[in-house]
Amino acid sequence: MLVDTYETADHGVPQTARHIAPAFRAAGADCVRVQSAPDAPGVYRSSSPTYANYVDNIVHDGDLEKTIAALEPYRPVAVVAGGEYGVAFTDVLAEAMGLPGNGTALSAARRDKHTMVETVRAAGLRAARQLRTADEAELAQWHRELGGRIVVKPIRSAGGDGVSFCDTPEQSTAALRAITSRQNLFSEDNDAVVAQEYLVGAEFIVNTVSLDGAHHVCDIWKSQRFSVNGITDLSGACYLVPRRGPHHDELVDYAGQVLDAVGIRQGAAHVELKLTPQGPCLIEVGARLSGGDLPHYARLGIGESQLDWMVDACLRPERFRARCAEDYRIQRYYSWAAMISPVAGTLRRYRAIEEIQALESFHEMWQLTKPGQRLRRTVDDTTYPIIVTFMHEVDEVLMRDLGTLRYLDGVGFYELGTEHD
Repeated sequence: MLVDTYETADHGVPQTARHIAPAFRAAGADCVRVQSAPDAPGVYRSSSPTYANYVDNIVHDGDLEKTIAALEPYRPVAVVAGGEYGVAFTDVLAEAMGLPGNGTALSAARRDKHTMVETVRAAGLRAARQLRTADEAELAQWHRELGGRIVVKPIRSAGGDGVSFCDTPEQSTAALRAITSRQNLFSEDNDAVVAQEYLVGAEFIVNTVSLDGAHHVCDIWKSQRFSVNGITDLSGACYLVPRRGPHHDELVDYAGQVLDAVGIRQGAAHVELKLTPQGPCLIEVGARLSGGDLPHYARLGIGESQLDWMVDACLRPERFRARCAEDYRIQRYYSWAAMISPVAGTLRRYRAIEEIQALESFHEMWQLTKPGQRLRRTVDDTTYPIIVTFMHEVDEVLMRDLGTLRYLDGVGFYELGTEHD
């Protein structure tokens, strides 16, 4: 059964969840969709799952016994979270039905970002210094004592929602007020924030699938970040890197220890890390498939991804175990990149679209803001105007085209209409 498979977010970005049911169906399995609450969270209210991929759609109304009774005729063999919002209920359902899962004892460490880091620290791993608070004076004092830049973010959410990089206590308290005055992406109240020391170093994503505590590394990605529009470390691109490379073993070893610390023994996981001068350090971990459609991109670059390994772990465990220690090999280098708008207004047209499409490694483009619509300055991953993907057998060609994309982006790329248009 698949929990909360929302296929798009409210900004129109395709979600990884749309690939899960087809992957299991291709292996001969039927899928049941379970919605963990009657109302979808705000970010997914416009999402329309492909119900034809499921033999049933069961909406959990809070009565666990009723939901289990509705599922039992299908004799489920696995429970899979379709996204971050479904992680906690996936734990509950798997445990209640006696199916393979990660249990509920450490569920909080897999959802609550403060508890997550403290759990990793308690396991003896390097972890960021942090504070959980709703008090402005406490946050300001902690920032003054720590010094330098800190990160303030919601306790629970996803993507770049509410993440603020703050250089002064005044910026930190302003971030706290902004976060606690609204709900997170999942329509949950932000009653507090977590403030963490800013980690200096390259950012990586290690995507895994686990079976009975054995972890397979499916793909590793390196992020490109930019300081623009008043935002420090704005995510602007991400590209696939080989399993073996400088410090990659160190990253993988640390990621595996993080999975062990937070109790991820079954299924997919997504580990975000910074490679600091002192070694790897956790940003956060999710007990789910990687977001941003990375499993789909990894399939195009490697030939398989978390999706395929998850199917094996659930349906063909002997195949998973036989290949678990194998390194993935890149067939085509792959990257996604976002255009970063420095301006706001009514979009008349994009300039240089044809030049982007003519780049040698160009693969696909999604115009999330279309001509005639309101263009926003890009300040997070919900305000990207365009996402472009690149794919090529030679990594230097791809990196060259990523650089060219950034050259083409900027004020001159966006033609805005006048107030009279």
